[in-house]
Amino acid sequence: MKNIKKIYDVFCKCETAFCGGGFIVLVVLVFGSAILRFFRLSMAWNIDLAMLFLAWVSFLGADVAWRSGQLIGIDLVTRYFPKKVQKAVLILVYVIILGVCVISCIYGMRLVITERLRTFQSLPIPYALVHLSFVVATFSMSISTVVKIKLAIEHFNNHEEDKEAQL
Repeated sequence: MKNIKKIYDVFCKCETAFCGGGFIVLVVLVFGSAILRFFRLSMAWNIDLAMLFLAWVSFLGADVAWRSGQLIGIDLVTRYFPKKVQKAVLILVYVIILGVCVISCIYGMRLVITERLRTFQSLPIPYALVHLSFVVATFSMSISTVVKIKLAIEHFNNHEEDKEAQL
């Protein structure tokens, strides 16, 4: 079990590093393309490559935000519920999110298979790589959601507020 946790931690760090590095590459590509257009030079592959990086960085970034609790949450109604009911609703929401992630991953994989022959306009790489970013991200979010469900169940009877904030 400790090995799985170590692998998951390394995966999380790699995903975060990829998002940071990919964002830098994305900014350089778009800024470079704008500078080159100012000098009337066109490099169409810049925009296609930027679109590829945008897809990967945004989808994987969503998992990083989800895992670290940085996505928006609305507790307007549930904050008035008893703690155990709040936690039960939280687990239910996590299960629904897990279901959506799994379904999205399955149908996203179908889209990747369908789009495998289509290529970018200026690059000889398959456009399916853009769709694959969604599949990888939803798979990763599924794993993150399973971890959140596990933590929520482990701390179900614990009434400390700081434990809930970590979920």
